[in-house]
Amino acid sequence: MGLEIVTRASDSPWIAAVWTSRSDAVSQMTSVASETWGLVFWEQDGVSHAAVTGPETRTSSAAVPEGAVFSGIQFAVGTSLRATPTSGLVDSGIGLPDTTERHFRLLGDRWETPGPDDAEALVDRLVRSGVVERDPLVAAALRGGGVPGSDRTVERRFRAATGLTRGAIDQISRARTATTLLLGGATAAAVVADLGYYDEPHLARALRRYVGRTAGQLRSGTGGALALGAESPTAQRTTS
Repeated sequence: MGLEIVTRASDSPWIAAVWTSRSDAVSQMTSVASETWGLVFWEQDGVSHAAVTGPETRTSSAAVPEGAVFSGIQFAVGTSLRATPTSGLVDSGIGLPDTTERHFRLLGDRWETPGPDDAEALVDRLVRSGVVERDPLVAAALRGGGVPGSDRTVERRFRAATGLTRGAIDQISRARTATTLLLGGATAAAVVADLGYYDEPHLARALRRYVGRTAGQLRSGTGGALALGAESPTAQRTTS
């Protein structure tokens, strides 16, 4: 079967997506850049694991544990983990200790390991306890509303909350949208026109940096396992 990622949208403003996945005979995958951080839980050979994953500024290749079952929560842009600078999570992550089928430990406290349908309840508890925070200025700017302060102040707040510049967030988000369109059969020319790339070479450079695929590979579904669905803001299924 390969690698399958199934995502769903969430009505929580703190969550970008909730996802599940199962690996079968896939040892490597290409990870697509992501502007957000997340929590991921997986079980392999009866052993439970959990980790915090950080934003990714470029595509990368990652090993896939064989026969593992995954679930994860991808948080909305602008949220952050208390006492853990998001800048320290960029292109990195943190393994979480004392993880069992029932519980995991985060910032010193034990929390109930969620199932795919329990993500919102867990995030609500994390928010109420102050473990997960959100910068209201960043949230307002992402909604397109007017925000107080200079451009420099807004940029500084974006960096503090997300670990990335606002420009990097926009570029990664656009490349991910382009990937979804191409996987759906859109032509490179149509994607260029729809998303405001200068031309097809500009699109090709973005795909090479953030996705690790050409437009042709995405349209034909070739190139190996691709991890896109885990951070997609809309429900979809990606298989290889």
